Amino acid sequence: MVAHCQTVTFTGIQTRSVDVQAAISNGLPAFTIVGLPDKAVAESRERVRAALAALGLALPAKKIIVNLAPADLIKEGGHFDLPIALALLAAMGVVPESELADYVALGELSLDGSLLGVNGVLPTAIAAQAADKGIICPAANGPEAAWAGDLHVLAAGSLLAILNHFKGTQMMVPPSRQMQQSAQRGPDLADVKGQHAARRALEIAAAGAHNLLMVGPPGAGKSLLASCLPGILPEMQPDEILETSMIASVSGHLHEGRLSNRRPYRDPHHSASMAAMVGGGRRALPGEISLAHHGVLFLDELPEFPRAVLESLRQPLETGTVSVARAQAHVTYPANFQLIAAMNPCRCGYLDDAARACSKAPKCAGDYQQKLSGPLLDRIDMHIGVPAMDSWSLMSPQPAEPSAEVAKRVRAARDIQATRYRDQGLRTNSDVSGNALQAVLQAEDAAMQMLEEATRRFNLSMRALTRILRVARTIADLEASATVTKAHLAEALSYRQPIAGQDAQAA
Repeated sequence: MVAHCQTVTFTGIQTRSVDVQAAISNGLPAFTIVGLPDKAVAESRERVRAALAALGLALPAKKIIVNLAPADLIKEGGHFDLPIALALLAAMGVVPESELADYVALGELSLDGSLLGVNGVLPTAIAAQAADKGIICPAANGPEAAWAGDLHVLAAGSLLAILNHFKGTQMMVPPSRQMQQSAQRGPDLADVKGQHAARRALEIAAAGAHNLLMVGPPGAGKSLLASCLPGILPEMQPDEILETSMIASVSGHLHEGRLSNRRPYRDPHHSASMAAMVGGGRRALPGEISLAHHGVLFLDELPEFPRAVLESLRQPLETGTVSVARAQAHVTYPANFQLIAAMNPCRCGYLDDAARACSKAPKCAGDYQQKLSGPLLDRIDMHIGVPAMDSWSLMSPQPAEPSAEVAKRVRAARDIQATRYRDQGLRTNSDVSGNALQAVLQAEDAAMQMLEEATRRFNLSMRALTRILRVARTIADLEASATVTKAHLAEALSYRQPIAGQDAQAA
């Protein structure tokens, strides 16, 4: 007799259906799993055997073969434990196979028969709901599965609870959807002393989801400003929450099955590898740029990152996706993130301070900044200088505007953009380009004449020109202006000035 149980394997955040087939026949006692299982799946034999023994059940002394179909698809992860156990129990006549046909199962078994939480339950539940099936998962993943919609969720704490449910001796309470508390993340902008120009740039970047590069000496407040950004960003829309949560679920970052409407904020160390940043590894898991989808990726000490890692950001910054190609996997992850970067003007950091600059200044600035390629800098919408603050200014009791007030203006500007792009499938000004940008720009003639002159004077590329217009449109939205004026465009142009030391480098 061959019994079946449905489960899935993952290709990125997409699921592939896997048919777990269990056959028990006469022959020498053996327990074999076939179908390209990895080490974790092959070890399911011992976990399943021990879990069944904990329930007082023993595998028959016969030839047992478990096939994971399709056979040419690599199977990875401990979530195959539960479907293998259920398929074997169906083959043994303990569980009715007709009942299992209505479910997709996944979960890791402990040796005592309890179920441990696994990754990828949310995309699995969405796939099950699309196939008009229910889902059997660990109790720890129940709240996560409940977000998939109208489907039957069996969130069990143990294998015994599942058996009792199918026997009709135990009722399982459907799990409820749960959200993380939307507490304030990071410091408040009221903690930032001075830096009015940088605060203004941060507000514009938040309002239009623009990429931002901050350049300044150590201790100027660049990292503090970046950490304030989550506090002024608007909450995610339902479809954005679902997308980011699916990535978090596959990568194991969805804690207790709770979804959050706060935008992701990722700040990897500059020693991060290529696989950690863009995704990859043996299982081609999502990297930092995908974990920051619909949120912020903050790269502090930008030139200290390996150059290959920085160059790998160029394509995702344009397309909003990243394709991870490996010998055994080729997956595509969403990576529509907002890049916020910070750097010193030179290695010592004190290029503009004659008393503290190193003996190699200003040549050291050129050498340091050569680590950043022109194409990468061209993809960053706004470049601003963050000067050092004197000690007396830091001690000033004068209060600064809090994040809550700035967030109101950002939310209003985002609402304007959402209304404007509702029929185009776009969200913010950073997404618009080409003819669509020309249609929504509505710039004054004087502003366009100034832009034409600036294009010739600074030899702006088409990409840089597009990003300047996007920023100008955002500045106008912050003032609720239907047209882009000369003042708006002049401010946008000011954010494309060369970073400190580039003149020396050119010389």
